[in-house]
Amino acid sequence: MIYWFTGQPGHGKTVLGKLLVEKIGDDTFHIDGDHLREIFNNKDYSETGRRKNIDLAQKIAHYLENQGKDSVVSLVSPYLDQREEFKRIMGDKLVEIYVHTEEKRGREEFHVENYEPPTENFIDIDTTIDNPEDSIIKIMSNEKLHSKGR
Repeated sequence: MIYWFTGQPGHGKTVLGKLLVEKIGDDTFHIDGDHLREIFNNKDYSETGRRKNIDLAQKIAHYLENQGKDSVVSLVSPYLDQREEFKRIMGDKLVEIYVHTEEKRGREEFHVENYEPPTENFIDIDTTIDNPEDSIIKIMSNEKLHSKGR
């Protein structure tokens, strides 16, 4: 299973991703956008650079899924077309989780102006009102996961 956290910087994707990895177990891989940028030295925040980073995360997650491993991806991934195409490819092996907040959290300088939120078939987490523990409960109780034995 791939759990794909998307949303603006500073809204809680990485925090929730780490908690979900703890909940699912040690066999789960966490793919974080900031770590990918550091490892692959991609400091290009243009649309081209962002798409490259997303594509890399998708390839890694797809590979892990093919190996029978769960992965949690925490990545801004602002482009709806790119996320929807990956959901089409992965089918019920991918759960998209949209994380958003109304609060200022100190990462506004990385805000993506052309971020496109999901329109259908996603789990909605509002970290303005949902604390991290409640958010994980909400994710784990989602109907898509029950069919996977979670």
